[in-house]
Amino acid sequence: MFERIKHMLIKEFIQVFRDPRMKLVIFGMPVLQLFVFSYAVNTDVKNITTAIYDGDHSVMSRELVARFVNSGYFQVTDTITEDRQARDLMDHGRVQAILHVNPGFENDLLAGKTVPFQIIVDGTNSNTAAVVLSYSARIVGQFSQELLLRRTARLRGAIPGPGQIQMQTRAWFNENLESRYFFIPGVIVILLTLITLQLTSMAVVREKELGTMEQIIVTPIRPHEFILGKTIPFILIAFVDVLGVMVVAKLWFGLPIRGSLALFFLACGIFLLTTLAVGLLISTVSETQQQAMMTTFFFFMPAMMLSGFVFPIANMPKAIQYLTYLDPLRYFLVIVRGIFLKGVGFDVLWPQMLPLLVIGVASMALARQRFRKTLV
Repeated sequence: MFERIKHMLIKEFIQVFRDPRMKLVIFGMPVLQLFVFSYAVNTDVKNITTAIYDGDHSVMSRELVARFVNSGYFQVTDTITEDRQARDLMDHGRVQAILHVNPGFENDLLAGKTVPFQIIVDGTNSNTAAVVLSYSARIVGQFSQELLLRRTARLRGAIPGPGQIQMQTRAWFNENLESRYFFIPGVIVILLTLITLQLTSMAVVREKELGTMEQIIVTPIRPHEFILGKTIPFILIAFVDVLGVMVVAKLWFGLPIRGSLALFFLACGIFLLTTLAVGLLISTVSETQQQAMMTTFFFFMPAMMLSGFVFPIANMPKAIQYLTYLDPLRYFLVIVRGIFLKGVGFDVLWPQMLPLLVIGVASMALARQRFRKTLV
């Protein structure tokens, strides 16, 4: 048994690394993709291009505009005086926000009136627009509160007023709220899934296209030996890729790794049961490598969308939320973020690892059953 598996492993490694360019694709592309995804997938909203439409030109209007500029989020690029200019800037996408101050802004404030202040945002990107409106509401609310306190102080004179509540905030696990720390663990999961799916989905199809499948069938090799011979090389390759990506994530991007690496690699092994089994199933039902690539794509895209990597699962419809329980990426993503960012252990992560193990064992059993029918 071990001798047959050994020869299968030697054959697979020779076949995978026969082309020198394949080494670059397997070991170089994951690191390159990590750089691309980590810099590109970023939800931090900064340097919001902003136009100012100040119809009052007063001290208070300039003070309010200065609050926006000094916040570090808004970058004033244009000053306009007509509505037509505002529409033109928005239509051409030159600005993301317009601050509109009406005439009489300062006089109405000094008279104690409620004064409107308009903020126009580009809503084509709803997420960015929501963040811009949140920033704006916070700046305007703080400015309005300070004006109210000044007015109250003048009316009261020297009589002390009621105390104030000062909110103190603290973010755990990601102190600076950098989206990069949230997305990089997800990128590691996505890359691991994509690499193992692509490599294993080609494994059996390649034998069919090269005409060597018939030769394997007539050998005394058993289905489970065939599976081990096909999957072990890709398991080793996947772990090497994970190590390389983790080193880059730690040294270049400063990603904290607060938990146990042993627990992380244990979870990786459980997760690989699923991805390798799915890849082998795809390989058995496909006749050509092109079919295998397309089938891999149709599995990978829904799995990624339902994992919570891009969209929060809580925001999905109830029926879709139940469907995500069948997605192994959902569980592994929670495990990786829990180990890297929170530093939690098995006592916290076992509710994620148990269903992941069940899905992995079931997927591998199904793959073995399929190979039993193939290798007769």
